[in-house]
Amino acid sequence: MPTEQRLVPSGADETADAAARGERQAAERRSGWAALRPLVLRLHFYAGVLVAPFLLVAAVTGLLYAASFQAEKVLYAHELSVPAGGRALPLAQQVAKARAAHPEGAVAAVRPAPEPGDTTRVLLSGAPGVPEDHQLAVFVDPHTGEVRGALQTYGSTGALPLRTWLDSLHRDLHLGENGRLYSELAASWLWVVAGGGLALWIGRKRTRRTVRALALPDRTATGRRRTRSWHGAVGVWAAGGLFFLSATGLTWSGYAGAHIDALRRSLGQATPSVSTALTVHAADPGNTGHHSHHGGAGGMPGMPGTGGQQGGASSGSATDVGVDRVLAAARAEGLSSPVEIDLPTAKGTAYVVKQVGRSWPEKQDSVAVDPATGRVTDVSRFADYPVLAKLTRYGIDLHTGTLFGLANQIVLAALALALVFLILWGYRMWWQRRPTRGRALSFGRPVPRGAWRRVPLPVLLPLVCGVAAVGWAMPLLGVSLVGFLLVDVVLGVLGHRRRAAAPAD
Repeated sequence: MPTEQRLVPSGADETADAAARGERQAAERRSGWAALRPLVLRLHFYAGVLVAPFLLVAAVTGLLYAASFQAEKVLYAHELSVPAGGRALPLAQQVAKARAAHPEGAVAAVRPAPEPGDTTRVLLSGAPGVPEDHQLAVFVDPHTGEVRGALQTYGSTGALPLRTWLDSLHRDLHLGENGRLYSELAASWLWVVAGGGLALWIGRKRTRRTVRALALPDRTATGRRRTRSWHGAVGVWAAGGLFFLSATGLTWSGYAGAHIDALRRSLGQATPSVSTALTVHAADPGNTGHHSHHGGAGGMPGMPGTGGQQGGASSGSATDVGVDRVLAAARAEGLSSPVEIDLPTAKGTAYVVKQVGRSWPEKQDSVAVDPATGRVTDVSRFADYPVLAKLTRYGIDLHTGTLFGLANQIVLAALALALVFLILWGYRMWWQRRPTRGRALSFGRPVPRGAWRRVPLPVLLPLVCGVAAVGWAMPLLGVSLVGFLLVDVVLGVLGHRRRAAAPAD
């Protein structure tokens, strides 16, 4: 988001800008900001000009994604909603109805209808034409057993095709892993651009440090000063949200996200999960039952086998108690709707019933259930999560618009629109700073080079070390920053050669 550059403005703004600049320079000489401001200004300019296109794409696609939640309810109303009826059919019977209509693939999970008027989802993996990381969701009326349709679904939030498509557009532009570089680059620079702009705006306004001067645009300004006023005021309001979007977006990025995950694990702050392994009591060799990690009693051994994968969800056989008893065991442990029941993936593993509610308050408890006995063998409570695991969960759900529902989505849309306007105002300021005589099609120039030479050494050395550490933690930020420096050096050398050759012409 490019902002004001140190060039002599043209037009009616010249006198006012000269006076304001004189006051600002006098104040800067009395502070340490004088040395850092040109450096921050140049970085803000380069990032605004060169990174802003990536930020603009991220903002527009994020705006579309924020609107997809409500659009999904309208577009897929037939599959998602049914008339609220009386008593629901047994869950196993609903699964059987889904399998009769869609025998392809294998039953991987079941999501019972969470509220009256909602449908049950039977999730199939390995269905023909469905990508490996997606599932086919068969929607069943829980009261009548009518199959309302089938749609591909993705992720733990159960995103349907529209939201899945927009999510991929926002994340990687439908370009796969290579496309994720764009979103990570945008997230890596967003906090730098927002922080630099905020520092420049507050530094400019410190002689008039009032709420109005900082947070409201100057309605009396004209031309470039008016654009800058809107750019700065909206940036102040949006800065906190932009910092948040940058931080949370990095948590599941490719390179920076891996570093964050490794840090969390090293601090013992990884997200816990229930154990699906079914083991025998070591203290009683004669006991062939399964033990609970939390003291549950054992029972007769049994394996879900192929029945557990496809027919076992409704079989209720001696080796698989079926999904209704599994759900009842989870309810007894306090797992309220919405939940998902994941079927055993192999012999010797348990069912996993997990809460999938991402709205406040978070519902993220999960239990493992022995398919042979219907007893709970392990429990994971969201209340027991490490602090960073909880914060990560909250941050991701806020970023994706699920934590506070519609209000969350409206705030995300407002932030996305604010970022779009900030970028457009930044480019407009760049255009308005262009020379107006002789080169009508030229653009504004950045602050002169060499600003780092004026930074005191006691400040410069820690600054370089800090930038190096941040560049290591966020590799795309570090690589692109080095690229900016190289481009700047090349442009400086070319400019020097042109100036040296000018007298010979």
